Amino acid sequence: MDPISRTLRQRFGFDVLRDGQQEVVERVLEGGDALVVWPTGSGKSLCYQLPAVELKRRRGEGVTLVFSPLIALMEDQVSALREKGIEATYLNSTLTRAQREARQRAMSEGAFELVYATPERMTKEDFRAALDAVPGGVHLLAVDECHCVTRWGHDLRPAYQRVGEFRAELGNPTTIALTATATRAVREDVRTVLGGDEGSMPLFATGIDRPNLELRVKEVWDDGDKVSEIADIAERFPGTGIVYFALIKDLERFKGLLAGPLSGLGRELGVYHGRLSPKDKKRVYDRFINADPEDGLVLLATNAFGMGVDKPDIRFIVHAQTPGSVEAYAQEIGRAGRDGDPSRCELLYSQDDLAIQHEFVRWQNPSPDLLMQMQTAIERNFMHDDFDADDLRLDVIGKGHAHGRGGGTVEQALITLAKHGAIEHATFQDSETTRYRFVRELDDSELDVAEIEDKTQRDLKRLLDIVNMTKADDVAAYLREYFELPGDAPSEDDAPNN
Repeated sequence: MDPISRTLRQRFGFDVLRDGQQEVVERVLEGGDALVVWPTGSGKSLCYQLPAVELKRRRGEGVTLVFSPLIALMEDQVSALREKGIEATYLNSTLTRAQREARQRAMSEGAFELVYATPERMTKEDFRAALDAVPGGVHLLAVDECHCVTRWGHDLRPAYQRVGEFRAELGNPTTIALTATATRAVREDVRTVLGGDEGSMPLFATGIDRPNLELRVKEVWDDGDKVSEIADIAERFPGTGIVYFALIKDLERFKGLLAGPLSGLGRELGVYHGRLSPKDKKRVYDRFINADPEDGLVLLATNAFGMGVDKPDIRFIVHAQTPGSVEAYAQEIGRAGRDGDPSRCELLYSQDDLAIQHEFVRWQNPSPDLLMQMQTAIERNFMHDDFDADDLRLDVIGKGHAHGRGGGTVEQALITLAKHGAIEHATFQDSETTRYRFVRELDDSELDVAEIEDKTQRDLKRLLDIVNMTKADDVAAYLREYFELPGDAPSEDDAPNN
C-alpha cells in the first residue's frame, strides 16, 4: 500500500479517493497550487486535509493554515477532524483570551496538523507571532469557499482581498483554493488575488450537474401563491427543508402565514436570520443539523444561514424571494440532497421581488456624495478614536438606520474609503469585526465616478442573469452555460492530467 493510501485509511477511515481527488492530492503534495471547483458534497475538503496530514507525517513539522469564512464552518470541520484523531484547531473570536493563548502556544510548538482561522485573524499580532514560531512554518495554505474573494470580499469581507498579501507574508506556501461556485471571471479574480495564473494554479473542475436535484422555477403573483406552493412542496417532499428569503421582515411575516398550513401537515417551523442572538443562532443551527426526517422541520432563513451546513438529507430548498445572483442561487441549492436521494429546488419568481435586489445593488454601491458625507462624519466624530460600522451607524447616522435594507451601505462605504487610504484597519485582539481609524482627509476628486458606475452596472447584470435564468426552459442547462466548467462547456483553463 502506498503512503498516501495508508494515511487515507489509517487517519481518515476511507479505502479509496473519489474521482478527481487523487489528481488534486498528488499535485498539492508535489508542491503545486490548485483551484478546485466542484459541486457541494463532492469531497473538496479532503483535497487539503489529506495533504495536510501527509505533509506533517513526511516532514515531522510545519502546519496547514485554512482560511475559512465562517466561524460555524470551521468549528464543524475541526470537530469532525478531531473525532478521527487528527490534530486540528481553530482560532476565532468565540474563544476566551486564555483559550486563544493556549491554542496559539500549542500551535507555535508544532502541536497541530491543521489550523483554521478567518483571514481577519492574520491582522492580530499575537496570532502572527505564534504562526511565525511554528517549526517548519506554513507548508500549505487552503482558501476554503474562495468565491468570497470576489462575491463577499468586495462587499463585506475586505480581508479576503488581502489573502494574496497574507500568502506572500507566509513565504508563498503551496496553495489550494476551493469553492462550489465560480464563473470564469471569478476564477480569474481568485487567481489574481492569490498571485497566480492559469499556469501556476490550474483548474480542477467537474460539471455542475447533480442529477438528483430537480430544479424548477414557478411564477407566483402574491403571498397566497407562495404559501400554497411552499405547503405543497412540504407535503410532497417529507424530510427537512429550507425556505430562503431576502428580507428579514418578509421572513417574519411568512412565519405567521405558514404556521397554520405547515402545522396542519405535522411540520415543525424554525427561523434563522442575522438578528438572532448568538445563543439563538446556535440553538436553531443545532436543531436543524440534528433533525430527523420524521421531524418534518422547515427552516425559514435568510442567506445568513447555510454556508458550511453539512446535512446530507435536506429534501427541498425553496427560494421564496429572488436571489441576487446565479452564484448565490447555485450555492444555496447545493445544500440539498447531498446523500444522493431526490430533492426539489424551487424558485418562486415574482417581479415585485426584483425591487428588493435592486435596492441591495444601490446600497452595495455608495455614491461619491455619500462617501464624502461618511468621510466628513468620521472626521467629525472619530478623528482620535477607532470605530466600526455599527459605531458609525449608531453614533453618526442614527439608530433608525442600524438595521434594515440599507444597513450594508455603511460597510461598503468604509471598504471603499479604506481602499483610498482615507481610513485604515485597526488591530484588536478580541474582535473579528473590522475596525478602522482615521488616516487623512479625502478629496472628492479622488473618487472615480466611472468606476463606481461600472461596478453598479456589473451588479445589475448579475441580477439580469438571475432573471434570465427564471425564464429558461431548462434551469440546469442554464447553469451549465453560465459557469462554463469542464464537463459543461469548453473551457481554456481545464485542469491538466497529473
